[in-house]
Amino acid sequence: MSSTIKIGVGQFNPRLGDFAKNLDQLLAAHRTASAAGCEVLVLSELFLCGYPPEDLILQQGFVAAMAEQGRAIQIAVDQGGAAILVGLAVNLDEPWPGGIRARDYCINPPLTGGIINAAALFIAHRPVQLVAKSNLPNYGVFDEKRIFAAGARPLPLDFGGHRLGVLICEDLWQDGAARYLADHGSEILICINGSPYELGKGRQRLALAQQRVTETGLDLLYVNQWGGQDELVFDGVSFFTTHQGESRILSPAFADSLVVLDWSHGRSEAIQSLIGDLESADDLADDLALDYRAIVVGLSDYLGKNGFSRLTLGLSGGVDSALVAAIAVDAVGADRVAVVMMPSPYTSAQSLRDAEQVAEMLGLELESIDILAMMQTMAAGLSPHLPTESRDFGLGVVGVAGENLQSRLRGMILMALSNGDGSLVLTTGNKSELATGYSTLYGDSCGAFAPLRDVYKMRVFALSHWRNQGFCPSFKGRAGPVMPRSVIDKPPSAELRPNQTDQDSLPDYRLLDAILYLMIEGRRSNEAICDLGYDSVLVARIRGLLDRAEYKRRQGAIGVKLTSCSFGRDRRMPMTGG
Repeated sequence: MSSTIKIGVGQFNPRLGDFAKNLDQLLAAHRTASAAGCEVLVLSELFLCGYPPEDLILQQGFVAAMAEQGRAIQIAVDQGGAAILVGLAVNLDEPWPGGIRARDYCINPPLTGGIINAAALFIAHRPVQLVAKSNLPNYGVFDEKRIFAAGARPLPLDFGGHRLGVLICEDLWQDGAARYLADHGSEILICINGSPYELGKGRQRLALAQQRVTETGLDLLYVNQWGGQDELVFDGVSFFTTHQGESRILSPAFADSLVVLDWSHGRSEAIQSLIGDLESADDLADDLALDYRAIVVGLSDYLGKNGFSRLTLGLSGGVDSALVAAIAVDAVGADRVAVVMMPSPYTSAQSLRDAEQVAEMLGLELESIDILAMMQTMAAGLSPHLPTESRDFGLGVVGVAGENLQSRLRGMILMALSNGDGSLVLTTGNKSELATGYSTLYGDSCGAFAPLRDVYKMRVFALSHWRNQGFCPSFKGRAGPVMPRSVIDKPPSAELRPNQTDQDSLPDYRLLDAILYLMIEGRRSNEAICDLGYDSVLVARIRGLLDRAEYKRRQGAIGVKLTSCSFGRDRRMPMTGG
């Protein structure tokens, strides 16, 4: 038995439900790792189907397809090269390829049987070894108790005389499993993950790993996937932590990576990078850069994995649409982004100049469609049916009806353009607006994807400043500033009536965002927020806005999750109540 194991650490971007693509990706990595002398290749949680599969797990044939993938993996391993440790789902009550019940290969099966979230170790000419995930997360975006059976506490897997302690994502986060593996003879902890990105989570993972190595005295290898899946984005950032608590990031954020790690008791080092750039491992302290890159990856993968090739958005001259346009170009390139200015009589000359300059700086061609004639046509038909106070026989419709009419005309135009060229429409609203309902249903909320859905307004300003100065080589846009300073500095306005600003309807964004954060991420009561010094009348007003806008959020586009409590699966609130 060699005292050293060459471990291939594979960080890749699986596509949910695309079994052929994921298997091809695995087998290509296996060939590369084997050629480099790796003895075992480690890939992420549920890699064979993608994560999170949600109720696809319950669809007839879905889990069985992974068993067939297992057959293909075993054939590849039997032909020579590295063993493979990979995540997949297994129905313990069904036969594994070869005819024996899958339960008989599992070292910690649940008493009830059923489908498990498993790690499978394939070794040449040996039966597969399965370990079931024992801690099933059921909070935030996770709902695994709905679809999986929890395994008993995990036991080590046997690998050439070495004993590998395998954890599956949440098993690392909850107390007990790591220590149990150590107590039963594990020599190293290997944690395979489908861990989504959120602000500060990379540092949290490192701290957790240091906690586990301190309590077990074992080295820990952490392998994560990367890429976008609906509103979730996975950042990767696979790493290794020694039993002394020293961590080294092995894989950069948001990128494919295959690293060879020489591991032996008390000594481990990454010796070469086979795929990706080992030297580009990320500084986890640059939160703005990571947030921006997460949005770019989330948008790019949503577009590509759903078969769209082009993006369309309205460019108003404001900071939100300017930032979304920059994100769109960085995600897919300027040649695949269409931007449209749709001025009304209330659009300022400054906004027109700003929109033109943003388009020029991003390398986009700005199309302009004036909506005045459409407003007048709609008003002519609507005015007789509206209350007197909503009529204006000079221009058409006034008040909320008139403001929303403009917004909905713009939404209609964008959707018509989308129908014309098959593009996906981006909505440009931010989290502050979504929280307070400061948007028009079927108007500015119109679109299939909302890049800023989990970005508060003050964060929009910060990300805009960052992108004007920062850049990443993976971006498809240009390096350098993406918007003029005037876009960031001018008072935010929907420009739906003369001299309008957002603060006509909302508190100052600094104050609003601080209170919203306490309500949403902090889940604080009004009383607890007032105890921090905030005005009780203002707090009650913001709470009312937040609660009343739930029906709008339910009908809104999805967007990238960045915070610990994004709207949607993180925060499931009723629309109706007292």
